[in-house]
Amino acid sequence: MARRGYMPMILPLLALLAASQADPAPLPKPTASQLAAAAPAAAWGQIDPADLLLIELADGQRAVVWLAAEFAPVHVANIRTIARSGWWGDATIYRVQDNYVTQWGDATEKKPPAAGITPNPPAEYEWRWGAHGRAIANPYRDAYAARTGFTPSGWAVAGDGKTQWLPHCYGMVGVARNLAPDTGSGGDLYAVIGHAPRHLDRNIAVVGRVIDGMAALSALPRGTGGGLGLYEDPKQRVPIKRIVLVADLPVAERPTYQFLRPDAPVFAATLEARANRGGPFFTVPAGAADLCNLMVPVRAATGR
Repeated sequence: MARRGYMPMILPLLALLAASQADPAPLPKPTASQLAAAAPAAAWGQIDPADLLLIELADGQRAVVWLAAEFAPVHVANIRTIARSGWWGDATIYRVQDNYVTQWGDATEKKPPAAGITPNPPAEYEWRWGAHGRAIANPYRDAYAARTGFTPSGWAVAGDGKTQWLPHCYGMVGVARNLAPDTGSGGDLYAVIGHAPRHLDRNIAVVGRVIDGMAALSALPRGTGGGLGLYEDPKQRVPIKRIVLVADLPVAERPTYQFLRPDAPVFAATLEARANRGGPFFTVPAGAADLCNLMVPVRAATGR
């Protein structure tokens, strides 16, 4: 018969043996970022440097906007003309409204428009569903649109099955305008820096997305003027050193970017990872994701 002190010694050993024979613990669920980072080269598409707008502030901070040329061709053509004309040479950031937008251009609203632009482009706010290639369906419900998806060219789109539009998500860039029928020339632009103001969808031309340097636009002091975040004192305005098309820079100075192709198999996995985040922190899967939480991943292809 074993001595009475034997059992306390043997129980921990039995527990260790049982643990060693149990099924191994499941591997942690990969995050969307990890999935994108591990995606093969073939899963990435190249962004045309002609569709990249570089904004450099006087203090050296920079932001890069991916222009949505296929969705707003007339507005984007204006933006390219404005950039190449030097019209933005004295541009400033003159409005920063908390949880809403950062806006830049001509704060005086008195400057004549750049030569060669279309003064009042058509309202490039929505298009026929599928007009820009068959959209890869988003399997998760959206609060503002009955049908959402992703174009082969890398843009998240909202729609109803008949028409589609670019959503006002964080980082998206739109054209400032006055009251309709004005649609804005493209000389004054804004970037969304807060909770997605989707009520603006189909009311303003969305012409791009900030894909790098968002902090240069979102971390600025907030304005207080007019309840709109305007800088009341002209001295508060943030000077812009230059706004140029990346395609117009010397090749050695061009930043290059790629987007994760929505038709690549790994893209669906990134959507699922965002909608149903894994443990150990997340214990309850959401089963849903707002379209603005599912923006197509973009990466810098080379160092700047």
